[in-house]
Amino acid sequence: MITSTSRHRTSALIFSFFFLLSISAFAQLPQYEVSGKVTDEQGTPLEYATISFQSTSEPSNVTGGITDAQGNFNIDVRQGTYNITVEFISFEPKTFKNRQVNKDLSMGTVKLGMAAGELEEVVVTAETTQVEVRLDKKIYNIGKDLTTAGGTVADALNNVPSVSVDIEGGISLRGNENVRILINGKPSAMAGFGNTDVLSQLPADAIERVEVITSPSARYDAEGTAGILNIILKKEKTLGFNGSVSARAGDPDQLGLSANLNLRKDKFNIFNTTGFRYFDAPGNAFSDTRYLEYTDEDGNLVNPASERLVEDRRMDRLNRNFYTSLGMEYYITDMSSITATGFYRYGEDEDITTNRSTEYFEEGILNTVRRENQVEDDNSYQFALNYINKFDDSGHELTADIQYERDMETQTGNINESIISNTSELDPFYPLEQTFTEETQNEFLIQADYVRPIGENAQFEAGYRGSFEEEETDYQLLLENRNSGILEVSPLTNVFTYTENVNSLYSQYGNKFGDFSFLLGLRLENTQLKGKINSELTEEELREEFSIPIDTDFDNNYLGLFPTLNLIYELGDRENITLGYNRRINRPRGWFINPFPSRASRTNIFQGNPNLEPAYSDAFDLGYLKRWDKLTLTSSVYYQYETDSFERVEQISTAADSTQVIRTIPINLATTTRIGAEAGLLYNPTRWLRLNGSVNFFQFDTDGDYNGVDYSAKNTSWYGRFSSKVSLPAKIDWQTNAFYRGASEGAQTETNGLFMVDMALSKELFNEKASLTLNIQDLLNSRKRDSFTVTERFERESEFQWRQRSITLSFTYRFNQQRRDQERQGRDQGNMNGNMDDEGAGEF
Repeated sequence: MITSTSRHRTSALIFSFFFLLSISAFAQLPQYEVSGKVTDEQGTPLEYATISFQSTSEPSNVTGGITDAQGNFNIDVRQGTYNITVEFISFEPKTFKNRQVNKDLSMGTVKLGMAAGELEEVVVTAETTQVEVRLDKKIYNIGKDLTTAGGTVADALNNVPSVSVDIEGGISLRGNENVRILINGKPSAMAGFGNTDVLSQLPADAIERVEVITSPSARYDAEGTAGILNIILKKEKTLGFNGSVSARAGDPDQLGLSANLNLRKDKFNIFNTTGFRYFDAPGNAFSDTRYLEYTDEDGNLVNPASERLVEDRRMDRLNRNFYTSLGMEYYITDMSSITATGFYRYGEDEDITTNRSTEYFEEGILNTVRRENQVEDDNSYQFALNYINKFDDSGHELTADIQYERDMETQTGNINESIISNTSELDPFYPLEQTFTEETQNEFLIQADYVRPIGENAQFEAGYRGSFEEEETDYQLLLENRNSGILEVSPLTNVFTYTENVNSLYSQYGNKFGDFSFLLGLRLENTQLKGKINSELTEEELREEFSIPIDTDFDNNYLGLFPTLNLIYELGDRENITLGYNRRINRPRGWFINPFPSRASRTNIFQGNPNLEPAYSDAFDLGYLKRWDKLTLTSSVYYQYETDSFERVEQISTAADSTQVIRTIPINLATTTRIGAEAGLLYNPTRWLRLNGSVNFFQFDTDGDYNGVDYSAKNTSWYGRFSSKVSLPAKIDWQTNAFYRGASEGAQTETNGLFMVDMALSKELFNEKASLTLNIQDLLNSRKRDSFTVTERFERESEFQWRQRSITLSFTYRFNQQRRDQERQGRDQGNMNGNMDDEGAGEF
């Protein structure tokens, strides 16, 4: 099959051939530049449109060229009279006859209309994930990924090279969990205010593309030492009413219905995504802990109160959520527009955790069952205004954004632990517990960006961004009194208020000299982190309770400079080398700071550390890209040095009832050095077979100690993924994705490797207006984390499975989508041209 991109590349080669033949005939004539821009009727640039010049005196003499990603063209033509033709596949060509070229000529904007005979026939769809490389990012167009049909945004991200999603839904980039998640270039309630749980609820088919930004330019917030994942959502730009409706059902119990709708008129564009999802997500965990003899502070050998604890946990999670996003873009003039969007999400979760434990003592065995029933309601909404004013067609523009977000979450928990059998000498009492948690988060964002091209190849950019966030957690704990049986308020009841204000200024300059381009930037950020704990306990009592010093009212202020440099050198039309440097920050926030612990387990708890300070990193990235006709290779090596990096450590303490409690606490653990290399291949040998794979090898070297314990460790690991898509007869597609993550080793914990397989079958229906997809995630039910932890006082083997294998059947119906956004036509066929700019971003 000859794609539109290959046709236009072939056309370009033909024009080049005739151009060489005609050089000798025109060598004696002066040469002038003919420039312009090609768009569709809605103003969308058409990349790879062809412009041909046919001499009226010698019709055999033809020359020409093609447009770039923004639809612009600059073609050198010898003096003469020409018939100039502008063409793009599926559009009506335009011909300008007998045009005199005796000086530099600007043709302005040439608008092409759809060919009448093809308005209901053209379907442009990305059949597989494709990649294009920019100075500071890689852009992955998700394409028609069957294994995420009926799935979520988190499922789709797990198929993007360099990105991995662990069994708990945590997202990491090149093995580093400190990754910044953006939606359409900004932090968003759709990304869960920094919590990735929401990404497990939004539909994957809402994604247009994912930008993997491992060397962010100065335009971006400096947060995220691993880099940035920018998720771009779909928004149709063609005239008329169009969209899609999807329904899905599966096992474990799940039902879902979603719609993506778009109405485009001459002066405005209205777009909406709405969905409802009901699903059960059962999981399980197992741990076997052996307590060891240890030496106390006085040098005495101490035997632990218990010898061994075996826990078997079952999680039943029933989730119901509704979400809707509505936006309207109004075109004030041909050069300016204002966009208003609103997002709302309501979630209702009911989780039941059953933890069966067996504790071994020298004199007997104690068996208990702990049940926690937690009900959670979550309301999130967001309002945003965006204004853009283009001063001309060269990219000279001003954009301004205002955004407000609010998230309200309430949790009610009932914890009851009962003794099943007891042959030990202990007479423990496990009080009935009730918890009430109310979290409120408000965030206000204001941003302005100015972009000014300088000549043909240079560009200057500057901007301001202010982010103001306040989060309040009101936590109440009631414990049963052993004597009276009455529930009483625990001293651990508290109100924790956290504020993060970030003001930043940036500027950057880029230029292109022949095959060499660079982008140099500097960002100045002032960060204010404030926290206040209202509790009945004093700071000394809190320190004794949590085993760390607690400042109940802190106000930290940080001022930092964050330089960035990105270089690209074009070795040829299909080959380039990139080099990037950036400085980043990891700010402590949320549950990493709140010291009041989780209570899902009596013996294994997590608590935050309000003493955490920001971590800073310097990173270098060297990349290489090579494209052949059917094969694309992307590769890079990277290095990162991080100071005051966060690390989770586990410590053991003895409770008042002699229970051994293991606490997991995040700390600033000195320095971490990361080195790695990754490579990816996209191979489409035939029209019925598409293959892609990637591998990432990395090593973390941590150097630091805490409370006299050396936590230095070197962790070498890797992960790889492979995907194949086969087009079968009768319009049936079969896709298989495989993922393997190698074993890893931290300061205290070794984790075994993990292998998982996803598989899907899809059938096109109703003249390709609809599709039916059967998707099996975690086919082998092997997505489990097996680990072994060793400290001076205990050893633990554990297995954890966040979500079991799932089977989903989904049906999608598309209407009035025959005319796709032509701007994506060249890009979705795998064009990686290394262009210096990006739509709506103003970046090089």
